[in-house]
Amino acid sequence: MGVLLMLMTIGGLVVAGVLLVIAFITGKGWLRNFVLGGVAVWFVFYAVLLIGASVFSTEKTLAFDEPKAFCGFYFDCHLHTAVKDVRTTKTLGDRTAKGMFHVVKVEVFSDAVQAKLGLTTLGANVVDSGDEHYHRDWEAEALLPSQPDFEKLIGPEEHFVKEIVFDLPADVKNPRLDLREGFGIDHVIETVLVGDEDSILHKRNYFKLTEQNLASGVK
Repeated sequence: MGVLLMLMTIGGLVVAGVLLVIAFITGKGWLRNFVLGGVAVWFVFYAVLLIGASVFSTEKTLAFDEPKAFCGFYFDCHLHTAVKDVRTTKTLGDRTAKGMFHVVKVEVFSDAVQAKLGLTTLGANVVDSGDEHYHRDWEAEALLPSQPDFEKLIGPEEHFVKEIVFDLPADVKNPRLDLREGFGIDHVIETVLVGDEDSILHKRNYFKLTEQNLASGVK
């Protein structure tokens, strides 16, 4: 629904622009007022839907192997990610964690029928119960065996796994992985896309990282 409303808004603005030009050329004040009034009413309606959908959204924490869909062009939601495993270790190669390294195994898979698809600039952060955000430890991650990028193209029914590393405090509470796709312009569009996870005030879907037994040591 969000995409359709956005397309209707863009189409309506184009039509409104044309009508305003006509009103200016012909000097028809009633047409100008009608168009401006209609645009104002629509934006109020859109804003109510946008904020309402976000306010009434609920945060969700996905369990191990529970997938999250990513929608290319906001329509084809064929790419999915899921957390398969989490391991903890104090050391990784020649690096020692400030807290504990959390090595998170993420699976990326596609249920497309024909096309080869890939994620776009997938960002990954961990959020704890106090809303503290933790970024990937790229230096520690570089010590892992060679693995594919998140943006790798995969065909129908294909999948791959990738491990990412976070250095989290030893006493971290309720750490959850937040995966977010897209460039800066995508995030701007999604901010005002009704019902989108990245829209303003909307609750997010996280991956839980503490549901199964965590084994120390990384091989």
